[in-house]
Amino acid sequence: MSENAKVDRVFYRSPRKSYPTAVRAEGVYIYDRKGKAYIDGSGGAVVVSIGHGVKAIEQAMLRQASRIAFAHGSQFTTEAAVELAEKIVALAPPGLERVYFLSGGSEAVETAVKMARQYQVERGIPSKYKVISRWTSYHGNTLGALALSGHTGRRKYYQPLMQHTPHIAPAYCYRCPFGREPDACALECADDLEKTILYEGPDSVSAFMAEPVVGATAGALVPREGYFQRIREICDRYDVLLIVDEVMTGVGRTGRNFAVDHWGVVPDMLVGSKGLAGGYTPIYCVVTTERVHTAIKQGSGTFVHGHTYSQNPLSCAVAAAVLDFIREHDLVPRCAAMGRYLLKRLETLYRHPIVGDVRGLGLMAGVEFVKERATKEPFDPGLKLNALIGARAFDKGLITYPGGGGADGVRGDHILLAPPFIITEEQIDRVVDILDAAIGEIAAEKKMS
Repeated sequence: MSENAKVDRVFYRSPRKSYPTAVRAEGVYIYDRKGKAYIDGSGGAVVVSIGHGVKAIEQAMLRQASRIAFAHGSQFTTEAAVELAEKIVALAPPGLERVYFLSGGSEAVETAVKMARQYQVERGIPSKYKVISRWTSYHGNTLGALALSGHTGRRKYYQPLMQHTPHIAPAYCYRCPFGREPDACALECADDLEKTILYEGPDSVSAFMAEPVVGATAGALVPREGYFQRIREICDRYDVLLIVDEVMTGVGRTGRNFAVDHWGVVPDMLVGSKGLAGGYTPIYCVVTTERVHTAIKQGSGTFVHGHTYSQNPLSCAVAAAVLDFIREHDLVPRCAAMGRYLLKRLETLYRHPIVGDVRGLGLMAGVEFVKERATKEPFDPGLKLNALIGARAFDKGLITYPGGGGADGVRGDHILLAPPFIITEEQIDRVVDILDAAIGEIAAEKKMS
């Protein structure tokens, strides 16, 4: 519940937890009712890209609201939707030319799955319906998206309700599923896709979905060079669509427009993006090829799917203003530069014996904790180490994104950091100093050091 509430009827995600009341935000800070400032070190849930309280976005919101705030996508198009789609296509990998708008990440993931399925039916291959994904992944909380997610802790309560979907090994270099060291890696984790396609039957596989950089389930897992190139080759070989989930990584977060740009790979569909509107409004999208669009247009003529707030003009106008702000202030290259500085500063945390790995790309970085550095043994999940460190940092004025289960779906602790692109080096120093102190205090209290 929230603090000082007279009557609080909100059903909170953690009903036992007491939440401070956020009353305003500016730049990289959120302020609570008591005046305490918190550095938004995780951008909420890897959402806030351009910072809080940007007046240009407020003005764009008011301008659009004064014209038209809602028009259903089955009845009208709007200038705001057309303009935003053009801006997204200009940012996206070449060949992705059609944009379908949604209002949530799970919605967007399931939209991509349904779009892939309808594409296969429209082109005369209805046997293709399976979507392969990876373990140690997260694609959303609705049942379809959760079925694709490879995280035991999130799935266990709802397992009987979910359709079975095939999963392959993750690209997790720190905990290589094949026992390889980097200098001996032959991209076995990518070849696992080919094995699984053959086991399932190529004629039954519609698509493969993956996060370019894994976020919530393991904390900024970056694949090695060549991984996504190999994945693209395998998908092409077996006529399988490649869907990249860039809900967290899209629109500059990793220091490129989209994370797949780091490897020069063009997917068939791209799901984005928390950063698309930077937290100012709920809007997500699926960006796909003209080939997919044409198959549906010339086939049945209707994508049998839709949501009430898809293509919402107010959200589209806000997102367009956010993209303009990112471009005008060169925030994508700034994100890359600040990301290098953040990673360098986080490496100082290796002084704590419980810090096993520091990794990241752009302003998306993870710190993984281990009981024994030599063996990479995780802590007992009952300790909830990630939550303890995250809560201590929060008490000290730093917002992080703690997570668990990266090692095997249940065990494993990490902290994910993803601050706004406008963060300064001095503010990054403060982020790392607070996290350093939080780790040290919890390790000492639990006698881990």
